[in-house]
Amino acid sequence: MNEYERVSKLLSHVLRHEPEFIDIHPDNDGWTDIATLLRQLQIHGTPLSREMLEQIVQDNHTDPFTISSDGLFIRSAQGHCATQTAIDHPPQTPPDILFHGTAISFISDICELGLIAGKRNNVHLSADKNTALEAGARHGDPVVLTIAAGEMFKTGYPFYLADDGVWQTPHVPIKYFS
Repeated sequence: MNEYERVSKLLSHVLRHEPEFIDIHPDNDGWTDIATLLRQLQIHGTPLSREMLEQIVQDNHTDPFTISSDGLFIRSAQGHCATQTAIDHPPQTPPDILFHGTAISFISDICELGLIAGKRNNVHLSADKNTALEAGARHGDPVVLTIAAGEMFKTGYPFYLADDGVWQTPHVPIKYFS
């Protein structure tokens, strides 16, 4: 792993999972002051320039980040495990069909429990089957589930669209996927 990849993974870790690792304190929406982030990274042995941070934000499609419109704050666009972070996206009407990529080794649990958020705030879904396949491949031999999102929405399940285009919902019951 090169230095660029190492720093990108570290950013994902602190912005999504463990901000206290470098002693930063995101607000309830996950935003962290960029100047503070860069200073704390420096203090903890990972110097990072603003230019390199912006390059990582631009390049990182696996664990995407969002910089605020004023350029002062950053947050992970999705996948927060930190309990204090609940990004407030308004509910939206999803496409009729969405996809979820997972590893085949998880299928028996999924068929028993449905899709659950686990350590995340929500289940992540994709409008694109290939993107779901890539997501599933990160965890082993991939399988893609087809989600009846339109039907779920009509029966009252909320859906949210993250800044990076990932659809999210708290839970997908068994009867809504194949």
